This record gives sequence, structure tokens and C-alpha cells, in this order.
Amino acid sequence: MLYDAYQTVTDCVGPWQQAARWASSWLGHGLERLGHWPPLPGAREAAAASELFSRLRLTHHRPHFGIESVQVGETSVRVTEQVVVQRPFGTLLRFEREDVAQAGDGGRPLPRVLIVAPLSGHFATLLADTARTMLADHDVYITDWHNGRMVPLREGAFGLAEYVEHVIGFIEALGEGTHLVAVCQPCVPVLAAVALMAQREHPAQPRSMTLMAGPIDCRINPTQVNELATSKPIDWFDKHLVHHVPWRYPGAGRRVYPGFLQLSAFMSMNPDRHRQAFVDLYRHRLKGDHDQADATADFYDEYFAVNDLPGEFYLETVAQVFQEYTLARGTMVLNGEPVDTAAIRRTALFTVEGERDDICAIGQTVAAHDLCSGIKPWMKSHHVQLGVGHYGVFSGRRWRQQIYPRVREMIHSMN
Repeated sequence: MLYDAYQTVTDCVGPWQQAARWASSWLGHGLERLGHWPPLPGAREAAAASELFSRLRLTHHRPHFGIESVQVGETSVRVTEQVVVQRPFGTLLRFEREDVAQAGDGGRPLPRVLIVAPLSGHFATLLADTARTMLADHDVYITDWHNGRMVPLREGAFGLAEYVEHVIGFIEALGEGTHLVAVCQPCVPVLAAVALMAQREHPAQPRSMTLMAGPIDCRINPTQVNELATSKPIDWFDKHLVHHVPWRYPGAGRRVYPGFLQLSAFMSMNPDRHRQAFVDLYRHRLKGDHDQADATADFYDEYFAVNDLPGEFYLETVAQVFQEYTLARGTMVLNGEPVDTAAIRRTALFTVEGERDDICAIGQTVAAHDLCSGIKPWMKSHHVQLGVGHYGVFSGRRWRQQIYPRVREMIHSMN
């Protein structure tokens, strides 16, 4: 009923927001940029207010990655998206550089990197800056998880074990020599996938895995997110947070954790920050500082694009990662197969944490080093980035200038 009520309100408000977008476009900064600001009292304020109202909306479709080229030295290289593997719950995408056959040192192929994106309420496009940055020195692929409300019931369930097997399947498709980069939530299933591949003596075991700001062991330095996850029994989450997709969508009847609920939970952690961001957006428009305003607008266009999680995956993740800590305690079992992280020997490990991360605190990701006792010390390293929160670990200036060089160095050293 909650999902139906949300959709009804959205449908009712949608036409008014569309009208506000038109008003903002015709009365607002577009005309000002052309030097034809209408001499109407209050037009500037009305345009800015209309834009704010129009942007307070959620979308349920994946935005574009917007990666059309990459700067390699002084050359701009064209980039196109290529579907490598497509499954009902996720697609393996490649960002193909037109010069990839000639790229690399001495004509050697670029290191092949699979970025494993979160399935946590947003789309993989949240990692566009991560992928764009890595494209300068790597052959980049990404897991593009689909919106749960668009997957028909006939495709079956998708839980934590299915996520792990999807990751293994994508690695198999890429073959030997692949490097992994996991951001946030997928750090746990990626570590489990690599462990299972090692236990199975899989020939395509990755050469390296980089785990960035992920909840490997949430018992360490728990955050507000961790405390919320342990504040109720799993049955409570099932009853109150998992809902059926409305009948108008392809996934009608599928039980999902709606993306709008997850976004609401995240925003409630820092309501003042988000409120101030929209106040600043309004003020920047009034002052004509459109570069600043556009940066804020672009961020929230991406942030407000929400992805519904399959109910099984959400509940199993809450239970195993945030309540029972099965991977950290060595008790994780997927499809009847125990997960032994000590079995990993051939895959190098690099972990990254942000000093100000209020979602995945310092200590939770580096815990992977103790779990991966079979990896030689010289194949393990860790980096704490000062001055960044959760998103700064994989996006923004410090990611590009300070974190990425460390990631690149580790990957190329193991290639």
C-alpha cells in the first residue's frame, strides 16, 4: 500500500513539476545567459523558485553515464558503451576506447578493470566519475544493475547468493587477468566471490581487488547506518520496508525495497546539508552563478534517480552484513557453500577508507586484511584519505588527484 500511495502522489504532482520546469526554462537563467532577461519584477526569483520545485522529484530510470570521451595525455579519445553480457537483473557494460588496441605501455593492452557498482538504491551511474577517471589508464567495465520494479516475476528471485554468482559470471566473461574495484555495498559480495573462486580453483581468479569504503566488518566503529540496521529484528524490516511493485510496471507483484525509502533514509541522516544545498542552488541562480548552481543540480539529478532493490537481496544483506556479520565472523554460507576468505592467495588486496565517512566508518573496510590471511603481506595495502566523506572516496577532486593514483599504481604493479 505504501508504494501505491507514493506512486499516486508522484503522479499527481508530476504535471505541476513539469509546468514548473517550463516556467523556469522560459523565465529563468536561460534567457539571462542570452542577455535577454525579461524586465518583470520578481521574474528572477520566480524562475529560481520554479526550478527548485521542479527538481524536488524522484526518477526511476537510469541516467546516462555521459562518458563520451576521455582525455589521454593531450589527446581526447572517443568512448562508446558496449553491452558485453545482459541478464535480467544486471548488464555487464564496457566503456570502449577507440584506441584501446594501441593503448598501454609499449603497445601492451591496458589493464582490464571491472568496477562492481552498488545495488543500494541508486544506479551504477553514481560511479560515472570513478569510471571516467579510470578510463585514462585502463580498459573499464562496470556492473549495471537493473531496477527491480522493471524485472518481471518470471525471472525469479535475486538474493545475495545470486549477486555473488553474477559477479563471478561477469569475471568469467572477462577472463583471466581481470582487476576488481568494488565501491561501498558490493565490497562484501565481491570479497565473497573472490573467495569462492579461490576455493573452486577457478582459472579466472582476479589479479587484484580494490575495496573502497565497504562494510566488511560493521562491528568496528559503528555508524548511524549500522545502528539503524541493528535497532530492529529482520522481521521488522521485512514487514515495514519491503513492498510490492504496483501493477502498472513490468515487475508487478515483485517484493522490493523501494529506492524512495532508501533515499529518504540517507537524506534523513543529514537533512540540514541537503536543505542548505537547495538554498544555495536558489541563491546561485539569483546571483547568476550558474556554474555553481549547475553542479548542484547535476548532483541531485543523479542522487534523485532511485533504484528498487529486490526484496530478497535487501533482507539478506541487512541480515548477513549488518546484523550477523557472517563474512567477518567466517560463517557465511551461499547456496550451501561455506565462504572461506583465507583461501584467497593469488589476488592482491587494496583497501581505501575516508576519514569523514559517516556511512562506512574507518576500520570497517581495512578489516578485509585480517580476513584475507592467505594473501602475502607484500600483496596487501591500505589507504586512508584525509578530509573526505563517503562519496569523496570515489568521486571528486581528492578521488582523482590523491586516491586514484594509488589505485592505478597497485593495479599496474599486479598486471
